[in-house]
Amino acid sequence: MGELRVRSVLVTGANRGIGLGFVRHLLGLPNPPEWVFAACRDPKGQRAQELQNLASKHPNLVIIPLEVTEPASIKAAAASVGEHLKGSGLNLLINNAGMVVYKTLDAETQEDMSQVYATNTIGPLLLSQAFLPLLKKAAQGSPGSGLSCSKAAIINISSIASSIKEVYLWKNAQCVSYRCSKAALNMLTKCQSLGYQEHGILCAALHPGWVQTDMGNTAGETPPVTVDESVGGMLKVISSFSEKDTGTFLDWEGKVVPW
Repeated sequence: MGELRVRSVLVTGANRGIGLGFVRHLLGLPNPPEWVFAACRDPKGQRAQELQNLASKHPNLVIIPLEVTEPASIKAAAASVGEHLKGSGLNLLINNAGMVVYKTLDAETQEDMSQVYATNTIGPLLLSQAFLPLLKKAAQGSPGSGLSCSKAAIINISSIASSIKEVYLWKNAQCVSYRCSKAALNMLTKCQSLGYQEHGILCAALHPGWVQTDMGNTAGETPPVTVDESVGGMLKVISSFSEKDTGTFLDWEGKVVPW
């Protein structure tokens, strides 16, 4: 697997956990992107302090305000990114922002389901729609007819918890709203792969592993995978993506995850 070479990338949920890990790794590449857009809800807040510190050292890092459940915020983010790119397209959109509610099947509520779907499923749909013109522009400006993440791609961060075959860690955490929202995200990814292939845009879902983050640690046990291992692995996997991988669901080591 080669090293990822990409001119511009946007990561959502970039102020902590896997999102922040993506930003760090992208900035640390031997040939880092010309633009790394790090989107989060409160760019000037305390929870984005590490991002702010990185931005002070890396002029190619731009922090973008984004609330993935608000269409107006998504539209404003797309406009801001477009202004920075000055006529060139966005190569890579990583839909990483997500949330989980840890409740049992019997305790799940309409509010939980609606809130988690809004963040984990509807957010990536609306973001991909909003950034589609910039992704198309990147695809049109790249040589060759094949698909790749260096050309134009949407990567949706999913979870093996969404696998209907595996139902991973059911006894540890039922979190039905999360599982259902990520299963729906997988179908969205498949639909995007079919709908956007003609535009030269690759679409895939990735399971990052059970990772040592604020979200991952709340399942009651220490997860086995570090943020660095997960993100480093995912970047290696997506660097090797080609036409045959669009519409697939893989893990951070490149293994196929059963639907």
